[in-house]
Order: sequence, then C-alpha cells, then structure tokens
Amino acid sequence: MTVEIDHNLEEIRRFRPSPEFAAQSIAGPELAEAAAADRLGFWADQARELLTWSKPFTKTLDWSNPPFATWFEDGELNVAANCLDRHVENGLGDRVAIHWEGEPGDSRAITYAQLTDEVKRAANTLESLGVADGDRVAIYMPLVPEAIVAMLACARIGAIHSVVFGGFSSDSLASRIDDAQAKLVITADGGYRKGKVFPLKPTVDEAVAKTAGSVEHVLVVRRGENEVGWVADRDLWWHDSVATASNEHVAPAFGAEHPLFILYTSGTTGKPKGILHTSGGYLTQAAFTHKNVFDLHPERDVYWSTADVGWITGHTYVVYGPLANAATTVVYEGTPDSPHPGRWWEIIEKYGVTIFYAAPTAIRSFMKQGRAIPQSFNLRSLRLLGSVGEPINPEAWVWYRHVIGGGSIPVVDTWWQTETGAIMISALPGITDLKPGSAQTPIPGVSIDIVDDSGTPVDDTNGGLLVVTEPWPSMLRGIWGDPERFKETYWEKFGDKYFAGDGARRDEDGDIWLLGRVDDVMNVSGHRLSTTEIESSLVAHPYTAEAAVVGAADETTGQAVVAFVILKESQKAHAADVAATSEELRAHVARQIGAIARPRQVFIVPELPKTRSGKIMRRLLRDLAEGRQVGDTTTLADTSIMEVIEAQLVK
Repeated sequence: MTVEIDHNLEEIRRFRPSPEFAAQSIAGPELAEAAAADRLGFWADQARELLTWSKPFTKTLDWSNPPFATWFEDGELNVAANCLDRHVENGLGDRVAIHWEGEPGDSRAITYAQLTDEVKRAANTLESLGVADGDRVAIYMPLVPEAIVAMLACARIGAIHSVVFGGFSSDSLASRIDDAQAKLVITADGGYRKGKVFPLKPTVDEAVAKTAGSVEHVLVVRRGENEVGWVADRDLWWHDSVATASNEHVAPAFGAEHPLFILYTSGTTGKPKGILHTSGGYLTQAAFTHKNVFDLHPERDVYWSTADVGWITGHTYVVYGPLANAATTVVYEGTPDSPHPGRWWEIIEKYGVTIFYAAPTAIRSFMKQGRAIPQSFNLRSLRLLGSVGEPINPEAWVWYRHVIGGGSIPVVDTWWQTETGAIMISALPGITDLKPGSAQTPIPGVSIDIVDDSGTPVDDTNGGLLVVTEPWPSMLRGIWGDPERFKETYWEKFGDKYFAGDGARRDEDGDIWLLGRVDDVMNVSGHRLSTTEIESSLVAHPYTAEAAVVGAADETTGQAVVAFVILKESQKAHAADVAATSEELRAHVARQIGAIARPRQVFIVPELPKTRSGKIMRRLLRDLAEGRQVGDTTTLADTSIMEVIEAQLVK
C-alpha cells in the first residue's frame, strides 16, 4: 500500500559555507567516512573521545533483544562528573559555565568550579533526605540555575529525574509524580513570566495532595518572593538546606545503562508517555551532536539554546551536551518579548552570543514584528544559527539567516525527538551546502530511510514515512513502566525499524525534507498533501508572518485544506478586507504548488494556539475547521487564544 505524499513546492536556493567558516570547522568529511566504514566502531570512538569512563566499556551495542538496545553496557561513568568535575580537574574551573539572565534583569555568571560546588552540596542534601540510587525526583521549576543544579545532583547520586515544565497544571504534575512514584519534588515559590511572578509551590501542593503518597519531601527554591503555604516536616527551603550542606562529595560510577531521566510527552491515549533515557549512550550522542552540529569551539564560543529544561531540547542542548563539552552557555528565564520585544537580541548583544538555537515558531513571530527591532541591536558576534522543534519554512530560514545572521552565517535545521534523545538529521555547517527548509542529511552514525506503508524504501523523490533503521546511542530505552506500550507505539508498524511518526521525502540530491506529522498529512481527492509545504507557501507570500494548515472533512474531496494566517505587522491593513486577502492567499498557494492545494478557506487570525514549548496545536484548529467543540486547551501557553480565534471566525 502506497503512502506517497504529493510535493510540488521546490526550493532552488543554496548557501555554501564560506571558505573562512569551512577552514575552522570542527566537523569534516572524515566523520561520515569513518561512520560509513564502521558504524559501531565510530560510536565507540566517540564515546571514548568525548567522555571520561570510570570503567572502560568493551561492548558497544547489544541488539539481541529488539527493540530493547544497550550501548556500552559493561562500562561505568558518572554523568554529572563528566559535565563538571573533570573540567575543573583539567584546569577549566574559572571558565563560565552558565551566564544566567533573569527576566527582570538580574543575572549571575557561574563558573564550572562554582557549579560543581553547588551540585555537590545539592547531592549531599538529596542523600540526607533519603534519596538514593534509582529513586525518582520530580523537578517543577522556572528556568533558574537551581533547576540545572537539581538535574545534575540527581545524576550525580544515581537518582532519576523527571522534569515537568513549570507551566503544567496540578493534574498534569500529579499524574507524572504518580506514574514515576517520585520520592521528592524540587520546586520554587514562583518564577517570572511576562513581567509577573507565576506561583509554582501552590500547584505542587495541590498536585501532591492528589497523588498516591510517594512524595516524602518538597524542596523549595526562593525566587518569586511570593507567599506560599508550608507543610511542616515535608517542606524545606533550598537556601536553608543546600547552602549549609557539605561541598565534599565523591561521584560514584554507574553502569552506562543506568537510567538518567524520565521525560513525559503527550500520548494518543491521553495518558502521557514517560520516555526513559539512560546514561552512557545518551551523553555520547548529546556531546557529539552538540560539538559537531554547532561547530563548537568551547574556548571561545558563547552558546545559547532558548529552550526550557522542561523539554528534551533543554535536557540535551541546555544542560547535558553543552556542559559535557565544557561550553559557556546562556540561560534566560523569561519570554522573548518581556520586558520588551527585543529582549533576545539584547541578550545576544550583552553576552556576545556566537551560537544561537531557537524554534521556527519564535523566528516567525519575529518576522511578524519586522526587522527593525533586531537590527537595532549588535548581533555581529553570531556565527551560527540553529532551528529546532518543527520544520522551518524556507522563507523563515532565509529571514533568519539574513536579518539575524547578517546574510552570511550558516543555519542548521535539526530534526530529532524526545524519543531520539539527540539530533538525528542536520547539516554539518562547515561542509554542507545549505538548503532553506531542508533538514538535509542524517548525522554520521545514524541510519535513516523513507518507506511506504509496507516498509519498502520509496523512490528518492517520493514522500513516505520516516524511519530509523539501526539502533543509535541516545535512543529511548522504553516507556517507564510500560514495555508493551513502547513496542506498540514505536516498533509495531515495521518490527525492526523505529517509526518516527513523521512524513518525509528525499530530493534529487538525497537531502531529506520533513513533511510534518503523518497525522497532519491531508488526503484531498486522493492526493496526500503535506501541511508543511502549504504552510511554507503561505509564509512565502509578503502578507504572511505565520500560518497553520489543517485538513477538514469535506463531502466532495474527502478532506479540504483550511488555513489560519497571521499577517505581518507591516501588512495589517489587509485585515480590513478579509475576503480579498484570503482570496489572494488562496490563489498564491494554487500558483506555487498547484490547484489541488488551494485552501478551501483562509482565516486571518491575530495569533495561533501554541503550547508553552512553541508548537502549534493543529488539533484545536481542526476542531474549529470542522465545527466541533474545541478540545482540551490546558497545555496552551495562552488558553484564551482559542476564544479570540473563534470570535474572529464568526465575523
């Protein structure tokens, strides 16, 4: 049965690395050559080169019981010591590990020596509270340094952390605490967001009251200075406990397959999936990709990933990858537009950021505001840009390169998932001819294919299903407490191949283009159309800042294309004549892709429904397009936005 996805949107622009960038690039062609010659030997070499092992491994991969893999299983290491102690021992204690910027403007520069000291104190505190090897710790915090300290303290003593984004409800937090049977919750009184303190401790209190009783203590960081309730003998202040703890702590060695963290992601059944990642393989691929995809020169680069630690990008590319590589990284507590719309660019200027990693949603929101804001700041320190979270439209890619990057620096679009643990597809910026909108090629040592519904590889230029055909070091090791769900969700469809849930195609050069989640592929009169390509076409129009496309039931065509569009600030006058603007955008898609892709409707809206990680919730837009009652909106960053969109639709 074929699952080919029609694609007609072509991109002919190419951007070759400058001779200057290529000459100093970390990654060269020899990486791919070594991986192709001996994939397992390649990963073993990376693990030995990038990490310090307390006990060297002799076995690289065991894939005798698929889909359960082990990597470097007879080796031992301590993840936190690899991120901290060894750098101090190697004379890098005075290097800044974290430039932390609070939303109100307060800041801290934390060296590797200081961070190591704080993690040791926190590790001793956790052990004094009865937390031991294998216990689970829930972390529900704003993006403050203590959140990173808490993660590393857990890793240091062998506890398994479960970070829950600080915007989730008490019900969401309670379900995650219960599923992991967390023994300790680490939180804060509150945190700053959009100029206000949002309370966290009250949510924890509500959540713990709803759980089965596994939580013994709640450790609280004072950040917001807001009043909080207190439960005697259960609650402790971080500043009372950690500051007075000893800074002497020897990091024990754990097996490479020792669980490192559980990170919950949404599931189709409504029950979140606890994605389990372990230690040696995960840290190997995190460090490798961070070094090579971002061309990291730790002695001179200042790196910034804008992600929150509540998401996988925050785990891998805010905490573990950068710190394993002894990088200097920027961490910002607040939102991009608070206290003013140029906040991110101000931070880049302040710290001389050289590598910047952000989501396409944010990039498109800046396009909407126009180029005057970023151009009022000095961004000349930047030398590499990255994109993560969903496919980036070609026009957004080009805007990002030219307006933020000054028109000359590389942009790497990275594809990966919570489940993959680390980047799987990306350009290597010193050797790859860059294509706007394309994720490009699998990283060395990763095996990707595009197949039809029977698992047969499709022709190079036909769309199909993206699969990973060989185990990779940072792969998930299961769903916490539910091995059958792990097999059914990711492996049942093809047996020996991991199914990512995404559609993709290869172009004539062999480069990979992501076409969005397969659930978001529309079937219009027998043609399977990618939402991503239609959205890219809409964003290419000069009126459009951002677009979301869904398929809605249609009696004639089976499904019809329905688009929701935000206009650029400079084009808001076109909102006065909605009919003409909608017709112009419909015609534009037909001209660029073909009549089959012409949207049935184009709605002009002030905003799109986005989660707190910046992803567009197309499910809710599909509800509107099909006239259904809008579903659960609790994970939205702004739950009122659906009412605003709905009011706009009935005008």
